[in-house]
Amino acid sequence: MAGTTSGIPTNVTQGSRTKGGIGESTLRPDGGLKVTGEFAYSSDMWHEGMLWGQTLRSTLAHAEIVSVDVSEALTVPGVHAVMTYEDLPAAVKHYGMEFQDTPVLAHGKVRHHGEPVALVAADHPETARRAAAKIRIEYRELPVVTDEASALAPGAVLVHENREDHHAEHVPHPNIVHRQPIIRGDVEAARKRADVIVEGEYTFGMQDQAFLGPESGLAVPAEDGGVDLYVATQWLHSDLKQIAPVLGLPEEKVRMTMAGVGGAFGGREDISMQIHASVLALRTGRPVKMVYNRFESFFGHVHRHPAKLHYEHGATRDGRITHMRCRIVLDGGAYASSTASVVGNAASLSVGPYAVDDVDIEAIGLYTNNPPCGAMRGFGAVQACFAYEAQMDRLAAKLGMDPVEFRRLNAMEQGSVMPTGQVVHHPAPVAELLRLVKARPLPPRRQWETAGNPADLRALPGGLSNTTHGEGVVRGVGYAVGIKNVAFSEGFDDYSTARVRLEVINGEPVAMVHTAMAEVGQGGVTIHAQIARTELGVQRVTIHPADTRVGSAGSTSAGRQTYMTGGSVKNACALVREKVLEIGRSRFGAHHPAWAAPGLLLEGGEVVTDGGEVLSTLVDVLEGEVVEVEAEWRHFPTEPFDRVTGQGKGHVQYAFAAHRAVVEVDTELGLVKVVELAVAQDVGRALNPLSVVGQIQGGTVQGLGVAVMEEIIVDPRTAKVRNPSFTDYLLPTILDTPTIPVDYLELADPEAPYGVRGIGEAPTLSSTPAVLAAIRDATGLELTKTPVRLEHLTGL
Repeated sequence: MAGTTSGIPTNVTQGSRTKGGIGESTLRPDGGLKVTGEFAYSSDMWHEGMLWGQTLRSTLAHAEIVSVDVSEALTVPGVHAVMTYEDLPAAVKHYGMEFQDTPVLAHGKVRHHGEPVALVAADHPETARRAAAKIRIEYRELPVVTDEASALAPGAVLVHENREDHHAEHVPHPNIVHRQPIIRGDVEAARKRADVIVEGEYTFGMQDQAFLGPESGLAVPAEDGGVDLYVATQWLHSDLKQIAPVLGLPEEKVRMTMAGVGGAFGGREDISMQIHASVLALRTGRPVKMVYNRFESFFGHVHRHPAKLHYEHGATRDGRITHMRCRIVLDGGAYASSTASVVGNAASLSVGPYAVDDVDIEAIGLYTNNPPCGAMRGFGAVQACFAYEAQMDRLAAKLGMDPVEFRRLNAMEQGSVMPTGQVVHHPAPVAELLRLVKARPLPPRRQWETAGNPADLRALPGGLSNTTHGEGVVRGVGYAVGIKNVAFSEGFDDYSTARVRLEVINGEPVAMVHTAMAEVGQGGVTIHAQIARTELGVQRVTIHPADTRVGSAGSTSAGRQTYMTGGSVKNACALVREKVLEIGRSRFGAHHPAWAAPGLLLEGGEVVTDGGEVLSTLVDVLEGEVVEVEAEWRHFPTEPFDRVTGQGKGHVQYAFAAHRAVVEVDTELGLVKVVELAVAQDVGRALNPLSVVGQIQGGTVQGLGVAVMEEIIVDPRTAKVRNPSFTDYLLPTILDTPTIPVDYLELADPEAPYGVRGIGEAPTLSSTPAVLAAIRDATGLELTKTPVRLEHLTGL
C-alpha cells in the first residue's frame, strides 16, 4: 500500500521512512561522552613504553643562532634523545601548507618568538622539560620587522632572504607574501557622481583560536620502518604530504589516524607537533607522546591575521553606493602558512554583500617577525567585514538614513555580480536577513532591576565584579551583515572521498561510513550517519575512525565538510544502493515484475517501490554479500583571480548572515554588557536543525570575543608575545554570552548536495561589527579598532 499522512495517500521518497535521517535533530554520538568527561582526546592517549617529547623554543623574535650546546641535556637521567636541525633524518627539512618555508627546527636564525629550535625525548614529561631547559643556545639578536612601515622601508630587513615560492616574482617586495588587486569599473568617474564620501582607517587585532584541547599526539614507530601517528588535526592528508618528505619516508609508510580533537577553528590546519613526535619516535625506536601546555600552545599554532584597513566609499543622496576603494594590509608573521589564500579572500570579499559596480581594491600579506598567522574561522573575510560595515554606518549617518534600510537598498541579490566579475547564481537573501533581525522585538531595558530585590549583577556591565548598579549605563543597538565564501577557491582541486560498506551483521543490515574527515566539533560524524540512513534506509550506521587508509576528505575548514564530504558520502551511498538493487534484480527479478520498475528505494531495511510496496528485506537481498564502494565528490571548478585585475570565477558558493546587537555600556567606567545578539542566516537546507543553531550561536560568540576582549598582544619593539595564557588572553565565558535568538532560511543551492550551504563561518563575520556598531550607538564614539577596550571608551 502507499505511504499515508493523515489518511491521504502519498508517494514514498528515499529516506522518508527511516528514523534519524536528513532533516532531523539527531543527537551527536560523541556528545554525551564529552559533557561527562569520558571522551578520549588526543592528550589522553597512552602506549606501553612510550617516551615524552618536549620542544625548546626561541626566546627572541629575530636572531642569529651562534651555537647550540646539548651536552648538558644529554646527561640528564631518563633522556633518550636530543635533536637539533642537523639531526633531522632527511634532506628535506622544511614544510608548509602552500609553500615550504617553515623549518622543522630553526637553522641559522630564528624568525619569531617561540620558534622550535630543539627536541628532547625522555621517560617522563618533567624530565623532558628539565633537559630542554639545559640546552644552551647563544643568539645574536637582529632587528625585528613588526609592521608595514618596517617591512617595506628602503633597505628593510628581509624576513626570508632567498625566496623561491611561486608568488615571489609577482610581489613588489620580498617581505610581501602575496598581493591581490581587484579592479572593476571606473572608480574615478564613479567618485565624481558621489554626493557624499566617507573614509575610514580600521585596525583588527590578532585573535587566537583558543581551542580548549592543546596540541597533542602520539607517534609509534612501526616494524616496516614507518610510523603510525595519532593526532588531533584538521586535515590528515595535508599533514601527510608535509610529514613524509621530512621523515624521508614514502607516504604509505606514514599512517595517520585521527585522535580526539578539543576544538580547532583553523588553528590545527598547520603542522604543530606531528613532525617533532615522529622524528623522535624514529630516532629512539619508542612511541613518543607530545602534549603542549597552554603557554606553549600560544606559540604552537598560527593565529588570525591582524590587519590595517583603509576604506573609501561614495554614495548619492538617494542612498546608492557609487564606488568603493580599499587597501588591506594583513600581517602574516614569520612564515607563510595560508596567508596567500587569506589575502585572496580578503580582497575578493572586501566589498561585502553589496552591489557596487566600481571598485579599486588592494590586499597584501606581509612577512614580519611577529607570530605566524594563518587559518581561523572566517579566513580574511572577518577583518574586511569589520571595516566595510563600519563604513555602511558612517555612510548612512552622513545621508541621514536608517542604517538597516541603507544596507537593504544596496544589498546584493541572486544575479548580482561580485567585484571579481563572478555572477552570484544561487540565492542571496541579504535584504531579507536584515529585515528579520530588525523585526525582532528588542529585549527589555534595565534587566538587572527586579521589584523588591537587589540588582542582578549578572545583567549589568561588569557583572559580578559589582562595579556598577546601573548609574551611567546607556543602551545601544547595532546591525551588520556579512558574506563568506564556502569551500576552497581560486582553482584548487577541492574534492572529498568516502567509502561506504553495507552488510548484514547479526541478522540486521548495517552501514559503515569511512572517510578521512577530521571531526573537530562541527558534528560531521552525526551528518554522515544521517546521510547513510537516508540514502540506504538502514537504522544502524557505524562511523569508521578517520585515517589516511581512505582517500582525502580535505580540510575541516571553509564551511566545506557537509558540502564536500557529505557529498561524497551521499554519492557513495547512491552507488551502494544501485549495487544492492542490481543484486536484488538478479535474485528476485524473475519472480516479481516490480523489480524492473525505475525508482526503487531502500527504506526501513527493505526494498520498496515508490508506491510503498515491499519487495524484499535487505537481509534477504544481501544473503551474506558485502557491498562496498569508494567515491569522490567535487564541486564545480574555480579559477585563480587575475594577478592584475582580480577578475575570475574564484569561489564556489557564498554564505550570508546578519546580526543585531543590543549592548548596555557604563560610559563612566568603560564596561560593556552584550545583552542580545540576534542572528539570521541562510543555511540552504538544515540537515540537522539542532546542529545548525549550535554552529550559528558558536560562531556568533567567537565574533563577540574579538569585539570586546580577545587579542594577542605583541610588543611592537621586540615582537614578543606578552599574554600567552588564558589569564591574560581573555575569552567569553557563559556569563559573557548573551541571548542569541536564531532565524534561519532554507533557500537551497541547486548545485550542492541536498541544497546545503556552509554555515560555520558566516556568523563569525557580522557579530563583531554589530557589537561595535551598538557600542558606537551607545557612546557616540568612532571606535575603529578591535577589541574595544576600557581606555577606548573612557579616554584614559
